[in-house]
Amino acid sequence: MNADRQAQLHSLLRERIVLLDGAMGTMIQSYRLTEADYRGERFCDWPSDLRGNNDLLSLTQPQIISEIHRAYLTAGADIIETNTFNSTAIALADYRMEALAYELNKTSALLARQAADDSAAQTATPRFVAGVLGPTNRTASISPDVNNPGYRNVDFDQLVTAYSDAVRGLVDGGADVLLVETIFDTLNAKAALFAIQDYFSQHDNELPIIISGTITDASGRTLTGQTTEAFYHSMRHVKPLAIGLNCALGPFELRQYVEEMARICETHVTAHPNAGLPNEMGGYDLDPDDMAEEIASWARAGFLNIVGGCCGTTPEHIRAIREAIANITPRTLPEISTACRLAGLEPCVIQPDSLFVNVGERTNVTGSARFKKLIKNDDYNTALEVARQQVENGAQIIDINMDEGMLDSQQAMQTFLNLIAVEPDIARVPVMLDSSKWEVIEAGLKCVQGKPIVNSISLKEGADKFIEQARLIRRYGAAVVVMAFDEQGQADTLA
Repeated sequence: MNADRQAQLHSLLRERIVLLDGAMGTMIQSYRLTEADYRGERFCDWPSDLRGNNDLLSLTQPQIISEIHRAYLTAGADIIETNTFNSTAIALADYRMEALAYELNKTSALLARQAADDSAAQTATPRFVAGVLGPTNRTASISPDVNNPGYRNVDFDQLVTAYSDAVRGLVDGGADVLLVETIFDTLNAKAALFAIQDYFSQHDNELPIIISGTITDASGRTLTGQTTEAFYHSMRHVKPLAIGLNCALGPFELRQYVEEMARICETHVTAHPNAGLPNEMGGYDLDPDDMAEEIASWARAGFLNIVGGCCGTTPEHIRAIREAIANITPRTLPEISTACRLAGLEPCVIQPDSLFVNVGERTNVTGSARFKKLIKNDDYNTALEVARQQVENGAQIIDINMDEGMLDSQQAMQTFLNLIAVEPDIARVPVMLDSSKWEVIEAGLKCVQGKPIVNSISLKEGADKFIEQARLIRRYGAAVVVMAFDEQGQADTLA
């Protein structure tokens, strides 16, 4: 993103509520494309079915994608999203198209960039491109096998690799903002954010980040169990331009969660709900005027800085929303008090006036002979009961340590954390990753969707190693305990 456009976006956010576009998939469906349309000439002999691979249309039917972008820009969208929701190697594997990930992201960004620039030139109004990073079709926090809850069909490193290719393509294609959206698993999103920050550090080129989670139903939680506030605490380490919610729910159902985000969030709030809940045919029935009226009530209540539409929305919805919010001032960014904000499935906020915080230490092989025996005997089911009892007895954080000479500490940490993740009565509290071995701590950080605590780092190996580890801990989205040691030993008190 060039400096001028970045300044224009920040200026626009101060002036008014910024309008995001609506659904890409809904608009593509209106073209009633055939298998041959999806294939085009280039993929006419591809060995698997391609109908439904909407992202591929950026290569085979680019005129349709450009036409959809133009329709949303004409309706008044300030930001249009790239046609890249499934353009990671992981998601493209369903079509055997993993190798196309970079090309799809770059080409889709170029199409959106051209449409935005053309509109800006015609209207003398700045238009922006959000490079979309979707959630993939796998989850790092849940096992796909009910009989093996510790199993994962994707891991953090695989997600980072996939997202890295996508980020590179989106930036090379001219995206102004990176939008990590429809987040049903916060660990997947943390991998996307890790890849983004890695790209920034390697290329000395930072773009604003927008983050959007998905509350799946009336439980008020993501698919992997986090509440809105816990989700926010797990994401805020990247200092996003905006954070909010999209998909799964219509504006009436989503309202209370957007209101909560507006209350707790120190940055801009974004929302793009569906056009109601799906009907029995899988369609969406909320008409533009009714949706716009509800969105306007959000705006008048001071919830919004950015708003748009998700499934079922069309340019007509975006036009109606634009008209409904035209004279409503954007949400004022609040001043949020400094505190230690942690998260499991639920938030844990430690304020200056908080009482003692109870850390359960029984899931520590160096402090509990019983727990050590259970782990050495691979009796993880009983070991989980130890963790559960600690939470039931009032532990607000559970400390996990697997440092034992006869254990594969790294594997034991990963296994136990994966098992905890699917036990909501345990996973509701944050974890403390406790080890004297950095590789064990890092393995643990790759398994936790919330905001954990690292216990600990110090200056024992010198300032350079300390700074390297501290930066990585922040990139993984964790808090940290710093021990007062350096190369000379424990700190002294001088009179």
